[in-house]
Amino acid sequence: MISTQRWLRAYAELALRIDRRVTQSGGGLFLDYRGPEPWREQTAAEEPPPIERLLDDAEQLRADLPQLFAPPRSAFLDAQLQALTTTAHRLAGAEFSLAEHTRRCMGLDVAPLPEELFEQAHAELDRALPAGPGTLADRLHSWQNHHSLPDVDRLPDLVLAAVAETRARTAATIIELPEEQVDCQLVSEVAFLGAGYHAGGTRSIVFINRDLPFNLADLLDVVAHEGHPGHIAEQLLKEIHLVDGNGCTEQQVRFLLSPQFTISEALGMHAQALLFPDDEAQRWLTDNVLGPCGIRPDSSDFAAIHHARKMLFGVWGNATFLTSEGRSEAAVADYLRRWGLFAEHELGPVLGHVTAQGGNPYLFGYYQGWDLLSTCLTGPDRHRQARRLLTEQTLPTDFTPTDSSA
Repeated sequence: MISTQRWLRAYAELALRIDRRVTQSGGGLFLDYRGPEPWREQTAAEEPPPIERLLDDAEQLRADLPQLFAPPRSAFLDAQLQALTTTAHRLAGAEFSLAEHTRRCMGLDVAPLPEELFEQAHAELDRALPAGPGTLADRLHSWQNHHSLPDVDRLPDLVLAAVAETRARTAATIIELPEEQVDCQLVSEVAFLGAGYHAGGTRSIVFINRDLPFNLADLLDVVAHEGHPGHIAEQLLKEIHLVDGNGCTEQQVRFLLSPQFTISEALGMHAQALLFPDDEAQRWLTDNVLGPCGIRPDSSDFAAIHHARKMLFGVWGNATFLTSEGRSEAAVADYLRRWGLFAEHELGPVLGHVTAQGGNPYLFGYYQGWDLLSTCLTGPDRHRQARRLLTEQTLPTDFTPTDSSA
């Protein structure tokens, strides 16, 4: 019988070997590895094993699971292995429907959403945006432009002020946080607006894309999602509670197409509302950011706008289904304009995500993940539930989806 420690090493090595195959195939970022460096060096130096051997290794690891780990950890590891195995099968040429690919990798049952949901989001935006000429999309873009920061070099200081506020509120309402040095770095030529990264120890970084206009009305939403109680807080706290506290070193082997990233993105989608209920985000931004930056108040309702735009993340999933059905890029772009209200300069990056070959299961972690956690993260028990998500291993199958648009 293989030992627990040997199993965990074999699991890490399997992920590293599959990640190497993904990288060689041009698949882009797949693995966030934080385990022992000699394991990475060993797998990088070896002759890449054939896919068939990797699939055999994965099946052996799954077979050994029940004898080595008890629930719920065994269920968590089994779900991650299923995601890894699915990626390996695709590298070997296997084809899955978009729905099956997403179920196996992200732990989500997905189907195209009814467009009535998007009509509801449009109606909510219509009420929340300032009155003005043009279409609803024109009014949304005008609102975004009104709150855009003209001098991007001021952004790091504003991000760090928001980090301080979100850390303080996370510690006061959800969970105590250790001392931490958080930096903000502006980056170029990346496919994201913002990204949060715990660099180990007490150091973390919030990356912001300097090439895209930054809407200061979204500042707390971006910082809470990427930082606290979102991605950075989750990485930091699970390192403390799971890796250091319980020896769950599998947390140092995180691959993007996996159920744990569904939970991460879902928590990030709820992060601002957990800390700033009702109009508190808008009041804080007006007093601490918008006013000092010379951006005058308007009649908009930030909370309602953010809620509606989260509903419109469902458009990304529907557009991904259109791609998987063979619809042309022009048709997908038209769909994104119609329902997602995207401006022309926004379409390129979005199309890059939704038209990925074979579909992009990761995109369903946003709307569908947000919907999945809406019951537990909007009720009276939301802060305890958030604490659980930040410190325990959970799966999408642990939760029941709801119609969060209501």
